[in-house]
Amino acid sequence: MAQQTERSTEEGTVPEGEARSGNRQPAWLRTAATIAFYGVALFFTAALLYYYATGAGGPTQLAVGLVPVAYVLAALDDLRRGELYPRLPPLVSAAIAMVFIAVAAAAGSYLFVEFDDIRTVRVGRWNETDMLAGAALIVLLLEYSRRKYVPLFVLNLLLIAYVVYGGFIPGLFGHSGMSWDRVVTSMSLETSTGVFEQLPQLGLTLIGSFILVLAILRGFGAIDSILKGAQRLASRSPSLLPQAAVIGSFGVAAVSGSGAANAATTGSVTIPALIRSGIPRVRAAAIETATSLGGQLMPPLMGIAAFLMADFMGVSYFDIVARGFAPAIIYFLGVSLAVYLLAARFNAAGYVPDVERLGLTDKANLLAYAAAIAGLIWFMGVQRAPAMQSAQRVFFALLVVLSVMLVIRLLRSRELRQPRHLLAPYQGFVETFARMTSELTLLLATLGLVTASFTITGVPTAVGQVLVEVASINLVLVVLVAFVFGYVVGMGLPPAPTYIIVAVVIAPFMISAGLDPWQVHFYAFLIAAFGELSPPTSVTAAVTSKIADASFTRTMIRAIEMCLPLLILMVALFTWPEVVQEPGVPQLLPGAMVLVATLGIITSLHAVFSGSTTRNRTIRLVLGILSVSLLAHPILPIALPLALLVAAAIFLALRTTRARAAAELAQAREQAASGT
Repeated sequence: MAQQTERSTEEGTVPEGEARSGNRQPAWLRTAATIAFYGVALFFTAALLYYYATGAGGPTQLAVGLVPVAYVLAALDDLRRGELYPRLPPLVSAAIAMVFIAVAAAAGSYLFVEFDDIRTVRVGRWNETDMLAGAALIVLLLEYSRRKYVPLFVLNLLLIAYVVYGGFIPGLFGHSGMSWDRVVTSMSLETSTGVFEQLPQLGLTLIGSFILVLAILRGFGAIDSILKGAQRLASRSPSLLPQAAVIGSFGVAAVSGSGAANAATTGSVTIPALIRSGIPRVRAAAIETATSLGGQLMPPLMGIAAFLMADFMGVSYFDIVARGFAPAIIYFLGVSLAVYLLAARFNAAGYVPDVERLGLTDKANLLAYAAAIAGLIWFMGVQRAPAMQSAQRVFFALLVVLSVMLVIRLLRSRELRQPRHLLAPYQGFVETFARMTSELTLLLATLGLVTASFTITGVPTAVGQVLVEVASINLVLVVLVAFVFGYVVGMGLPPAPTYIIVAVVIAPFMISAGLDPWQVHFYAFLIAAFGELSPPTSVTAAVTSKIADASFTRTMIRAIEMCLPLLILMVALFTWPEVVQEPGVPQLLPGAMVLVATLGIITSLHAVFSGSTTRNRTIRLVLGILSVSLLAHPILPIALPLALLVAAAIFLALRTTRARAAAELAQAREQAASGT
């Protein structure tokens, strides 16, 4: 979920900031910052584990206590990596970090100790110390967003100015204006909005409990084993190599929930292999971008926005997961078909990667991964246990099983009996969990400033009036306006804030216009996921193009082509709404129709049916028209015959593509043999 830009090196990927400036830090400073980071990380992890076990104090008090700790963690992490203020001398950067940490610790400690009095005795009559502590945390979060999320920082400044000087704005969006004291209290001390509101509480509780599962799998090497397994499968057949990107990303996406993080994890392995197999660099980067984007869609961890959706709709997280499987499968099968057809076009079947055999540890890690996915589905779907409780059960089961396996492995090998080998997985777990959860919490706390501004100024109501007027003209226009609005927001913000803004500003009025809530919120969810791809600021494409050493702009354009299933799903939500309205059996038939339409559109774009250019273009055009018609006509007497025709065309395309690829490969091998 946490996003971090990385750069490719011969040894793998390293954080860009560390490569840029970390090497000029004094060793003692890095060591001191690292020790302090792990100390605070242990406290942060222990505090959350204690809360998960007891629920002591409730989520609001938890946020008041741990949001400042998350800030301290982020500052120490940036300091040890040389990323806090890389253009300043290291000692100056360290001095600034110490000031920030001291302010965060003092303000956080005061608000935590005075928590009950602030919420009861002094509510509405806060003293100067209360105001100073709240204002200090607001300023620290704004500075954090300036360094990490510049568009979000600018948006917050504009909204704060709008809160105070709204009286100068004429028309529908004008208001009487509010005092600076009101800005501080609404964004911190009131706790129902702002820094400590429901969003950071969600990051620390529900989402944090799922990050536990990801962190323990990553700490013990299960993610590496997934990638190794995908490459091993590809090594058995050259034609499967391009699918390794899909398979590896599919596996990692199920527990990562972040397109950019997924790309950084899997791309360093899959992109070089795709390039060596004959696929051009831009195409290789685009393939990894498309498959990594699925990290936002794939259950059981569908990205931050899915957790937020459950909270906005007032349903259990499993209700989201149960409906999310159909869109995710449609997306991945669509991308997989596109990859297969592209591989055939570029004759990417001659390179076989040299991958070592899966060891006992890798096989055990893969079993642990499969058990984690099955466990989450079992507890949430069959036993109907709360999502947070389900994630905790899976985490503790993984912790016990993986720890036993680790001890057995160390006992069997004398070389691995050193303490560092025993501690390394737990160190990796603590670091992953603390970093991801703290960064997410700070992002959501910063978003709390946005929602506070929206709430006290009534922006959603004003926008809603505009949408109601548009809806009176044409409902399709409302859907298009929502997409354009979400697209513009997504150009500058990660998926989570994009979803929040669309859900707060647009969704209620789309629902009041007569659309089903599941349609609307899944639509907002898909728009938010598309935000990681939307030009000109695609974070995922930035990561993959850097790994592939390819053009960022061309990668982004090709990635949109590869991610066409995502856009098709947005349309399908309104033509085949049953895809997400009811989980299970009611999804099967509409899901199958949407899948066939998606595969048909992909085939019409990438397949080769005939050696004759005119005939090939004619067949592809007809197939495209039939597929779009299937997508647009949810009437079964029309849809079923269309689906059969499209399915037959897809089958024919696969046969001709396979035969053509085999013939071209044989010809290439004959030419190579004659040349030697």
